[in-house]
Amino acid sequence: MMQGRTVSRRRARLGIDLTILGLIGVLLIAALGAGGASLYKQFYSPSAFVHRYLDLLASGRAADALRVPGVALDLAVLQESGIHGTASEALLRHAALAPLDDIEIVSDIKKDGVHQVKVSYKAGGVEGRTTFSVVQDGWVGVTPAWRFERSPLAEIELTVRGSDTFAVNGFAIDRRQVAAHEENPDPLDPLHLLVLTPGLYSVTVDSAIAATPGVSVLSDKASASTPVDVQAQPTAKFVEVVQQQVEQFLSTCAKQEVLLPTSCPFGLEVQNRLAPGSMPKWSITSQPKVTVVPDGASWAIPATDAMAHIDVEIQSLYDGAVRELAEDVPFQVNGTIQVLPNGSVSIRVGSPS
Repeated sequence: MMQGRTVSRRRARLGIDLTILGLIGVLLIAALGAGGASLYKQFYSPSAFVHRYLDLLASGRAADALRVPGVALDLAVLQESGIHGTASEALLRHAALAPLDDIEIVSDIKKDGVHQVKVSYKAGGVEGRTTFSVVQDGWVGVTPAWRFERSPLAEIELTVRGSDTFAVNGFAIDRRQVAAHEENPDPLDPLHLLVLTPGLYSVTVDSAIAATPGVSVLSDKASASTPVDVQAQPTAKFVEVVQQQVEQFLSTCAKQEVLLPTSCPFGLEVQNRLAPGSMPKWSITSQPKVTVVPDGASWAIPATDAMAHIDVEIQSLYDGAVRELAEDVPFQVNGTIQVLPNGSVSIRVGSPS
């Protein structure tokens, strides 16, 4: 009897032990599943793939970001998305990247095998959101590999008026180095520049001739083309140089001892004639106050008032009488200014037509 009870107790304990072990097994499997799901989400998911790409941009590793699957594509492929076929790669570098931080995954929605991963961030202090398309690209062992279905490269169509040199996020560029290779290209033709998305790109001009506080654009959409138009303004030093050149030009004109100085904006027509031996003496009594304004890709001097003075003896055709003429002659000056390929400036002074 005692032996039967002992066996029964052992069986009961065994059943309890097996039940406990079963529960432990279930808990272990659940924990492993949860851990595996957490590892997948953190390291192997489409969201993790996008986050790694953004981390590379945030740390300024442009070259590594370009090696992420689906980023760097042939221009012919990018052109199918609307990007210009001659777009320059000059901005695809560390020096042209603005700060990127506060990166967060907002959502990951799968549709027809494509994951739409939406992220939020701050680019150069500007808040933005971008959605990336990600697809599976085979396997690495037992984990899936991913690539961008649509390259996160984008394009800026940049027109800079008044300067051939400028900077993007502090990275200096000469338009002649990145323009499409054409014979005598129009300086107002937009420059096509590839950029990494997302990113804030600030275009500034700071030269001896022209300057601008800058124009910023947030590139937040893959394969998009964004037009940017920057109008530089003349520097005070540039206006000062133009003023000196105009004054020198007019002073040279005043040295001509004729009534109508050649190629000059002032002169005097008389009905009579110069007295024998008399030569007109010109002087500039009031120099024009020059301003410089943008004029397409170049600059212009708007019409501005000035005053010349002439001293001359005039002989009457009627009775031969000679009289002294001292007269102020008002006139206006305008002009055009061109920046030559070597960086020098050509100033052409004229008078309003």
